[in-house]
Amino acid sequence: MIEDDQRLAGMVVTYLGQNGYEVAHAGTAAAGLAALEASAPALVLLDLMLPDADGLDVCRRIRALGAPLASVPIVMLTAKGDPFDRVVGLELGADDYLPKPFEPRELLARLRAVLRRPQLAAPDTDLRQFGRLLIDSGARRVSIDGQARTLTSYQFDLLLALSGSAGRVLSREHLIDAVKGESLEPFDRSIDVHIGRLRQAIEDDPRQPKRIITVRGAGYVFAKVQDA
Repeated sequence: MIEDDQRLAGMVVTYLGQNGYEVAHAGTAAAGLAALEASAPALVLLDLMLPDADGLDVCRRIRALGAPLASVPIVMLTAKGDPFDRVVGLELGADDYLPKPFEPRELLARLRAVLRRPQLAAPDTDLRQFGRLLIDSGARRVSIDGQARTLTSYQFDLLLALSGSAGRVLSREHLIDAVKGESLEPFDRSIDVHIGRLRQAIEDDPRQPKRIITVRGAGYVFAKVQDA
């Protein structure tokens, strides 16, 4: 947990500890990044406003650290009410967000949902190939023409959900349920942000996608045939 509010951090550490989670706390971005490089956690709780750095910049830097931190789930904590900040956080690689003040039970539910995603999205086989695109669920790797593409944990699970139903139109609600694993209230249209980032990673031209196709008024379909 990277959070400068000592009182809030203490409450979270105690509450999550009572529910079986071991939480390490850092009060600054510098201390948090140093701790992450020393030992990769199962999940990062990241405050948007830190005394020595912007949380959005910290999120970007975590994603640039390479495996395994490039795909570690990040849940952002924000006191800001502006939806723009939340969208930017999702675009930079955050998997979920929680506005302050929040109920500890909601935080726990969101963390459980994020941490369950790999099990919920596990496919029947480890490898799925669609033309030049190869998805290795066992190693949680995606490559095109042998070149690895970096995805967040949320984006990888979203890709598994889409590719597992290739050729079928999936609604936004279906995708949110499949990836979140909880009936939590999602940020309006947040799935579109993740789809956009996923397209940036796997499409030859994200502006004219051929792998993840938008079906107006219905949702998205993952194309079975993607390359000539």
